[in-house]
Amino acid sequence: MTQVPRGEQGAALANEVEGYLLLCAERDQALREAQTLCARLPWLTSTQAEDITDHYVQQRLEITRQMLRTVAGRAEQLRSEYEARYAALRRSLLKGHAACAAAVLACATGTSALASILAR
Repeated sequence: MTQVPRGEQGAALANEVEGYLLLCAERDQALREAQTLCARLPWLTSTQAEDITDHYVQQRLEITRQMLRTVAGRAEQLRSEYEARYAALRRSLLKGHAACAAAVLACATGTSALASILAR
């Protein structure tokens, strides 16, 4: 069994707690909206109002889950694109620096050879 470092455990726990709190806040908001809707429909019986409230909350939470999955998928896609672009830029920069270093070395070698020839 592999051990997960303590810092990673703490980060995972914090993410889980944050997700739970966000879900609770979303559920509370959906419940308030459903209750406001039912209050505007005074002819509903209490059972009907509860059914509408339950249905609204479930629908809202499912829409929220779908939206979060879409956002998470897009974030992963963007991360992959940015990582690929970063790697390409890094390679390009490394090639440029290698070329400059080679040019400086060639100049230094040429200057040294010229100075050696002139010193004779």
